[in-house]
Amino acid sequence: MHSTQLRPLHPNRRPMILTLDMFGQPHRWVTWQHALFYYSKNLVAWDAGEQCFTFVGGYSRLTGRRSEMTANSIIAIKGRALHPRSLHQTPPLSNRELFHRDRQICGYCGDTFSTTRLTRDHIKPVSQGGADIWMNVVTACRNCNQRKAGRTPEQAHMLLLYAPYVPNKAEYLILSNRNILTDQMDFLARHLPAQSRWRGATHLDHATA
Repeated sequence: MHSTQLRPLHPNRRPMILTLDMFGQPHRWVTWQHALFYYSKNLVAWDAGEQCFTFVGGYSRLTGRRSEMTANSIIAIKGRALHPRSLHQTPPLSNRELFHRDRQICGYCGDTFSTTRLTRDHIKPVSQGGADIWMNVVTACRNCNQRKAGRTPEQAHMLLLYAPYVPNKAEYLILSNRNILTDQMDFLARHLPAQSRWRGATHLDHATA
């Protein structure tokens, strides 16, 4: 297990800590301050990361010793500390997570685009009763979306190159953090859904915008 001492640093250099529930399922990212709160309140059940971070504070006026606390990169939180609403396993649908789910590849022409040239396409258009849910949306470039217009792929004679799916909590956590540590990525990769387009590609820059 590797240990790193973190003195006062710029916030961007401080790692996010991956929290799990008591069953070892991915839960959410927390700041190092929040992780230290869990430690101080004895709410950490166990840890699973390969890296530890020692955070140092000020000096005691009485002893002259500097305070410090150590946090693991992956920690399991005792059940009573988890808010019930945050245990929901279906991530919210947003363009950012949709484009990341589909690796910024248009579902119709198959080309890769920057996020500014991508749109959310409803496979069954909303005008025809289609829902705004993970299983009815794919990433589409602006040209393909305009060409498809308010039609289904079949009506527009356009081939849908890949099937939509609902990302699970692990994939959502990968998509929502630009600075995942190696041990955190390895842990989350083991929890990816079978149909995830990130399987076998988690060594890549997963947060390319």
